Amino acid sequence: MGGKLALLGLLYLVQGLPHGLQAGLLPLLLRSHGLSLTRVGLTRALHAPWLLKVAWAPLVDRCGSPRAWLALSTATLGLLCSLLAALPPGSGLPAGAVALLLLLNAGAAVQDVALDGLAVRLLAPAELGPGNSVQVVAYKLGAALAGGGLLAVTPDLTWGPLFVGLAAAYGLAAALAWGAPALQLPPPRAQESHGHPQLGWRALLAVPGTPWTAGFVLLYKLGEQGAISLFPLFLLDQGVSAAEVGLWNGMVAVGFSIAGSSLGGVLLARHRQPLPLLKPLLQLRIGALALQIALLSCLPSSSLGDLLKGAALVSLVPQHFLSGTVTTLTFALMMHCSQRAHGSIQSTHYSFLATLELLGKLLLTTGAGALADGLGLGLCFTLFLALSLAALLYLDLAPSNLG
Repeated sequence: MGGKLALLGLLYLVQGLPHGLQAGLLPLLLRSHGLSLTRVGLTRALHAPWLLKVAWAPLVDRCGSPRAWLALSTATLGLLCSLLAALPPGSGLPAGAVALLLLLNAGAAVQDVALDGLAVRLLAPAELGPGNSVQVVAYKLGAALAGGGLLAVTPDLTWGPLFVGLAAAYGLAAALAWGAPALQLPPPRAQESHGHPQLGWRALLAVPGTPWTAGFVLLYKLGEQGAISLFPLFLLDQGVSAAEVGLWNGMVAVGFSIAGSSLGGVLLARHRQPLPLLKPLLQLRIGALALQIALLSCLPSSSLGDLLKGAALVSLVPQHFLSGTVTTLTFALMMHCSQRAHGSIQSTHYSFLATLELLGKLLLTTGAGALADGLGLGLCFTLFLALSLAALLYLDLAPSNLG
């Protein structure tokens, strides 16, 4: 199992590079070339292919093997990075670079489908805990590395060397994905060798436990993501320096998020079933959010400003720690559900659930600011608390056959 998990971890680390690149490092590079904040912000639209990956997931399922798709898509990402190295931004981002970045996201989304499909088929039930912990932690490390870690190590890094280095990393990962014996798929199960079910929503939703799981992955992040996106901005408004917020919300919180994801894998290795573990963690998450709501009401008028500001910064830690733990358990729940699907639709099934999980993250991350402007922070965080409570209550509706 160790060799298999190590290889999956390396591949998930590489998979996290595009997200960190475009969420963290690319905006800094573009801004340093003089692009306006508006134009830098518009690069977020390049993530659109990630929301459409369920559309091409059936192709990955039906044509070829996940390992072949993984090697091909990873090699394609290396080629695209080689081309991007020759198109550095000047006063604006060249149209060719925009097209290549869009293709880079499309290729990364295909890679994501193939790697997740491979993990679904390779991991035995007893390996879901360690496997999903490796998945989440390695992805976060890859995103952190590309999102700012490279600049910390090489502060003079420029566009060309960055993409040449990424091209080399993708080339090595493609060779690893194709040649590693540990990633060879086992023979298909007997029940999977007889025919192929029709693809479509009915086939996906017919997999036992899917309707409930789809609802949960769409719901479970709503309140949490709204609070995580807004609370650091509230701290800035209360006079906490950008450097302090950046340290706690960036480095410290990310470290605890990774620790929480690792703990999720340890818990699953001992207890196997994610559902019984989720309930107490969601209860703790509600308690952490209630603490932040109390700080919201106290900070503006309290004479204990410095003490409460310190408490507010520290309150970021349990939120991110619990977020990491809950995420690992939820991904294990998703993979457990997808393993019940016919082998010919497993990649599509997992991509369907993963797309809903991403949509749930984006809904309040993108709309939280407008909600705060319209409702005020107090009512807005009360809404986040209600959504977190709804996710907790939704657990009681889980079908008994989900496990």
